[in-house]
This record gives sequence, structure tokens and C-alpha cells, in this order.
Amino acid sequence: MKLGPSLHRIGSDIVAVYLVDTPEGVTVIDAGLAGQWHELVTELTAMGRSLHDVRGLVLTHGDSDHIGFAERLRRDHGVPVYVHEADAARARGEVSSKPEWGHVRVGPTARFLWYALRRNGLRTTPLTEVVTMRDGDVLQLPGAPRVIGLPGHSPGSVAIHVPAADAVFVGDALTTRHVLTGAQGPQPAPFTDDPAEALASLRRLEGLGVTWVLPGHGTPWNRGVDEALREVSRAAAEAS
Repeated sequence: MKLGPSLHRIGSDIVAVYLVDTPEGVTVIDAGLAGQWHELVTELTAMGRSLHDVRGLVLTHGDSDHIGFAERLRRDHGVPVYVHEADAARARGEVSSKPEWGHVRVGPTARFLWYALRRNGLRTTPLTEVVTMRDGDVLQLPGAPRVIGLPGHSPGSVAIHVPAADAVFVGDALTTRHVLTGAQGPQPAPFTDDPAEALASLRRLEGLGVTWVLPGHGTPWNRGVDEALREVSRAAAEAS
């Protein structure tokens, strides 16, 4: 799906992956589920691109529903995979977390689990090698993505700011569709290690001035980052 001149999405509101397309090549943001590989290839073809045009894959964090096809892209096509140094072990499958699920509704939760199951979400291959990055780094990749540390969902959660796409990719720092309840709109994401820290970290996005706020789960948001943050704060206050 084309969102803008340099911006594409594959997947769905349940699990999303993004592509930044520039004359220098393609940067992929997150790797979703392993079974979304064919969607990646199909979207690249529709863009007039191929896997040879992918210069790098940047992970917003190391959870299994964000690293799905990452190792395949790295191993078979030589694409470097970037992850914050605090989540490197997580992406390699060396550590894991068991955060609280919180409130759930049967229907939305079942849809999330079924979607993941059908796309090999239970058979994720951990990464063998990663390129570590830090807060403030500007990566030498198409779109010159800038790393903004947002610890809380995981220790190494980040946002990726790409001015060329007028977008910030936020992974699970916030969501616009709660996969366990079905609630719509910007709000705190589930499965978060430290919810208070995650909420506080979002202040680092204030004043960023981009139109698109793109989460790993939920509808793409195109009403600006500050409005999204206000909605998240409101949702958090109502839930407390």
C-alpha cells in the first residue's frame, strides 16, 4: 500500500511493516511476521523495485512480531539489520520478556493470534547478526533515518524519524489499534515492559513536526505527531 511519495506499508492494522523508497534505494522499517515475506516481495515489485534495492532493515525493537523475516533478508540477501544496542540480545533470541497482558477481549485477541499463526508468527527465526545503533544516530541508509530512543516497551525501543517521508515510525511505543481489546486511536501499547517509562519517553517526539506517525499495530496516523501524543495521554489518563 502506498501512503505517500516515498512511503509504503505492507501487512495490515494488526501487524505492519513499512518501506521508505528513495532514489538511493529502499529502507525497510521492522520485519513483521515471517509469513509476510511474500508481501514484501510483492510490494517491492509494485514499486518497480526488488530485494536487490533494499539497503537496510531497521528494527524499532527486538520483539518476535517485528523481526519476522529479518534473518532471511540478512542471511539470503546480505541486508544489514539495525537494532538498538539494548535490544540486540532480544533480537538474537538470547533474552525475552514476559510483560503483563492487561485487559483483553476475546474477539480482538483471537484475531491477533490467528493472524500471527497464519503468518508463521510462532516460528520466528532469531537474528544471527545485527548492527547495533544508539539514540541520536543517523543511519547511512535511504532516507537518512534518525534514531530516537524511546525505552519502556523494551529497553531498546526506538522511533525512527525519516524527514524524506514526513514520518516517524514508532514500533510499539504507541499503538492506534490495541491488538488485545480492539480499541482504536492513539494509546499506550500492550505487552510493554515498563508502561510508565514508555509513556514518559514519548515526550521526546514532541515538536517533531511530521505528518505521519506509523505504529507496528494499527491504522497509519496522518494528523501530526503532537495530536497523536495528546490522544495517547488522554487514553492513558482514562485507563488509570
